[in-house]
Amino acid sequence: MTDAILSIDSLTIDLPIGADRPHAVEDVSFDLNKGEILCVVGESGSGKSMTANALMGLLPDGVTVGKGRAMFDGKDVLTLPEAQKQAMRGARIGMIFQEPMTALNPLMRIGDQIAEVFAAHNLLSGSERRARALALVKEVGLPDPEKIIRAYPFQLSGGQRQRAMIAMALALEPEILIADEPTTALDVTTQAQILRLILALREKHGMAVMFITHDFGVVAEIADRVIVMRYGQIVEAGIAKQVLESPQHEYTRALLDAIPTGTVPELAPITTAPALEIRHLNKIYRTGGSPFRAAREVRAVNDVSLTIAKGEVVGLVGESGSGKSTLGRAVVRLVTPDSGQVLVGGVDMAALDENELRKQRHRVQMVFQDPYASLNPRHRILRTLSDGPMAKGVSKQQAHKRALDLLEIVGLGADAATRFPHEFSGGQRQRIGIARALAMDPELIIADEAVSALDVSIQAQVLELLADLRRQMGLSILFITHDLRVAAQVCDRIAVMQYGRLVEVGPVRDVFHAPKQAYTRELLAAVPGAGWAMEKEDATA
Repeated sequence: MTDAILSIDSLTIDLPIGADRPHAVEDVSFDLNKGEILCVVGESGSGKSMTANALMGLLPDGVTVGKGRAMFDGKDVLTLPEAQKQAMRGARIGMIFQEPMTALNPLMRIGDQIAEVFAAHNLLSGSERRARALALVKEVGLPDPEKIIRAYPFQLSGGQRQRAMIAMALALEPEILIADEPTTALDVTTQAQILRLILALREKHGMAVMFITHDFGVVAEIADRVIVMRYGQIVEAGIAKQVLESPQHEYTRALLDAIPTGTVPELAPITTAPALEIRHLNKIYRTGGSPFRAAREVRAVNDVSLTIAKGEVVGLVGESGSGKSTLGRAVVRLVTPDSGQVLVGGVDMAALDENELRKQRHRVQMVFQDPYASLNPRHRILRTLSDGPMAKGVSKQQAHKRALDLLEIVGLGADAATRFPHEFSGGQRQRIGIARALAMDPELIIADEAVSALDVSIQAQVLELLADLRRQMGLSILFITHDLRVAAQVCDRIAVMQYGRLVEVGPVRDVFHAPKQAYTRELLAAVPGAGWAMEKEDATA
C-alpha cells in the first residue's frame, strides 16, 4: 500500500529543436508521499525546475511534455484541461518561486496580492479576504502584520518577500507545496528562518513538500528523502541520511565534495605592505523628509577601518543590509563616501575628483554577483575585455592579445573571444567577469558575492580559480559574501559586518573556531547543514 500523494511515471519533457539536448527531463519517475519533504537536488540544467513547472502547467513556450503521467487524486495533472489546472493551482498544489521580487506584482500591496488568491477562486467576501490575508501574514512570522499588508514588495527585505510568497502559497491550504530554490538568494540567517518556517508549516498543515535546491546543506537540514538529478535524469534517490552519508553515484559524491566545509587552508599574505587602507569610512543614506515627516538616516557604513595587505584575501561577511556591499562599492567609488579615507597604494580614492578618479580607477576593479547583468549582451567577449585597457591608452593590438591571454588564464580558451555573453553558462560568465577585472592590471579586486548565485560545483571551480590567481599574480582581494564557509576557502582573514560596523576581524581559523562576538556565532550556526558539514569534515580528517 503506497502512501504517495503524487506519482510521476516516465516523465519526459521535450526541448525545442536546436537546443543543446532533446529533452529537459527524460524518463523520470518518483513518488511524493503524504507529509514528507522530498528534496530534488541538481545543478542548473538538471531538469529539477522543469519537472516542477510541468506539474503546475507553467512550462516555457516551445517546451512540451513528450510522455509520462503525474497522478494526483486519481487524475493526470499533465493532461487536465486548462480550467481544471487553474482550479488546482494554489488550491491543491501551491508553489514558492526562487525570486519573489519577480513573482510578486510590484504595483500591488502585499495584502491585496494574498487576497487575490481567494478572489481568483471565488472564495470569501472582501472583508473576509483581508482578514485571512492578515492571519496568513501573522502565520509566516512577518513583523507588524498590519503594516506589511499595506506595503509594496519593494518596501520589504528579501526574506520578508519570500515569507509573503509562502503566505500566498498557503492561502488555500494546498496538499502539496512546491518550493523552487526559495532560499538561494537569501543570507544565511534568513535562509535558516525560512527553512524552519517550512518545517513548522509542514508539521502544522500536514502537507507534502517538494523542495528544489542545489545545496546539500539544505538537504541535511530538512529532507526526509532526496532525489539527485543530472542532465534531466535521476541518478540517485533514497533516504536523505543514506544519500548524505553513503552516496552511490559519482555525481552525488562530486556535489557533496564541492560543498564548502569551512576547512581553513594554509594561506599567508605575500607581503605585509598595505594594498588597501580604509580609515574611518562613513556612508549615510538619507530618505524622505517633509514638513510633516522627519528625514530618515541609515548609516550603511559606520566608522569602518580595515587594512588589506598586498597578496592578502580578506572576507567581508554579513547579512543583507549589513553594509558590506556598500563598503565594497565605496572602495571602488561606485558610491561616494561621506567621510573617511580609502587609500590604494597611498592614493586616497575617496578624495579624488572625477578627472583624477578616471586616471586611478584601473587600480581597483570589481567582480559582480550577477555576471550576466554586468556584461554587455551586445558585445563579443573580445571587446568586453579590450575596451577598458584601450580607454587607458593601450593599443588595440596589445589589448586584444592581453584579452586572449586572460581567457586562457581563466580557463575558457581563446575561442571564447568571438562569442556573446548569452552563449556561456553562469560559471563561465563569472570567469569572464574575473578576466575583465584582471584586464586592467589592478592592485585590488572587490569580489561582491561573486559565487553566491552559482551551483556548488561551479562555485568550487571559481573559488579555486581565485585562489590560483592570487598565488600567481599576488592579487589582493576583498571577498564579500554572506557565507562563512565560502569565505574560509580562499581568505586569510575575515571581517564580520553588522548594521554598518565591523564587529569582528581576525584570522579565518580564529573566527571559525573561537568567534568573539555573538553575532559571528549566529552566522556560523545559521549555515544550512552546519552540523552535518562539521561531522563530515571530522569523518574525513
